[in-house]
Amino acid sequence: MAKKHSLTTKEYLVPFIFISFLFFLWGIAHGMIDTLDKHFQQILHLSKSQSSLIQFALYGAYFGMALPAGFFMRRYGYKKGIVFGLSLFATGAFLIAATTSFESFWIFLSCLFVLGCGLTTLETAANPYTTKLGSKESAAQRINFSQSFNGLAWVIGPLIGLYIYGDHGAAPGEKLTSMILPFASIGLVVFLVALVFLRLPLPEISEEEIGLAHGIAVDGVEDKPTFHKPLKKQSHFVMGVGAQFCYVAAQTGIFSYLINFVTDEHQSPRFDVANGPYFLSIGFALFMIGRMSGSYIMSFYKPARILALYSGLCILLLPVVSMNLGWISLISLYAVFFFMSIMFPTIFALGIKDLGPQTKKGASFIVMAIVGGAVFPPFMGYISDTFHSMSIGFFVPIPLFLFIFYYAIKGHHVKA
Repeated sequence: MAKKHSLTTKEYLVPFIFISFLFFLWGIAHGMIDTLDKHFQQILHLSKSQSSLIQFALYGAYFGMALPAGFFMRRYGYKKGIVFGLSLFATGAFLIAATTSFESFWIFLSCLFVLGCGLTTLETAANPYTTKLGSKESAAQRINFSQSFNGLAWVIGPLIGLYIYGDHGAAPGEKLTSMILPFASIGLVVFLVALVFLRLPLPEISEEEIGLAHGIAVDGVEDKPTFHKPLKKQSHFVMGVGAQFCYVAAQTGIFSYLINFVTDEHQSPRFDVANGPYFLSIGFALFMIGRMSGSYIMSFYKPARILALYSGLCILLLPVVSMNLGWISLISLYAVFFFMSIMFPTIFALGIKDLGPQTKKGASFIVMAIVGGAVFPPFMGYISDTFHSMSIGFFVPIPLFLFIFYYAIKGHHVKA
């Protein structure tokens, strides 16, 4: 058992609160966007693999923007990076609201890419910043706590999506009008938050402090900085990028196709499409509970061990989901939501451990790994379309969790 450490310090409490709120903001966007696959399939008559281009545009932005965001942060600091990210986020939301009358999937994807660039910049800043706002021993616990607000927002996002599903007007130019109010509202809120951050006093973390203020001690490895080693020679970081790619790929596919799963004509029980966002919201509620409980558990047990246990359980549960066993399969899918919850922040904290002055650059690469969410859902959708069954598609993420399991068992160790 690991020694329990405080979440943050009095000095960093206010910055920690505001940074945690950013996790809530981008969680709202992700939760709502994850409901749109089925909506566009119905309104614009797209296949599953075609509608998954929503995830391709959103997570493709992470790949294209992560390094530029990291460079921006290194030159101008975290605070300006946050304001820049919020500005892109608001711009993308306003563009989506303004272009719905075109009823063009490609225009929507272009606007979504801009929004995704904003989310990328925010995550590039907020994730490593959170690990610094307190002791290094509680870094993984702290980022899991902040990401819990991300989970709460994901519960709310699909409920906003219900408003979008509620308007299927067939008149030309009006099929997507239900998207105007949600995205315009999000754009306005994010713009106001950007104004607040312009005036908010945030401590900037110096490069000297980075080597001492991040990561967690794991598995008896001596906590010695490895500043002299290039990133590509630090195997725990390289494999961390791979593990994060696998996780986000699996997560995005599972999140994106839950509504398709519960409304699939071959699935029993089968539910009405209009109620699909409710089921996604339930899944995100379990995801949030898993992340909050995981944050607490990590104050007693080493995060890598929890990561190994949870990824192993996902490997066992996904075949049950794919066997189309009715309620048993649905409950198993919800259990996967729960056990995925701690993976992103835990892999992130393990991956940037002991990178010293290369932490910001390393964080950018780990954020770039989110591109897994762009390339995997189309493949998962293609498999489902080919076999005419959404259940079969849930076999596909299993190899991804196998790699995460290996990273948790062995790959995360920092080598001298």
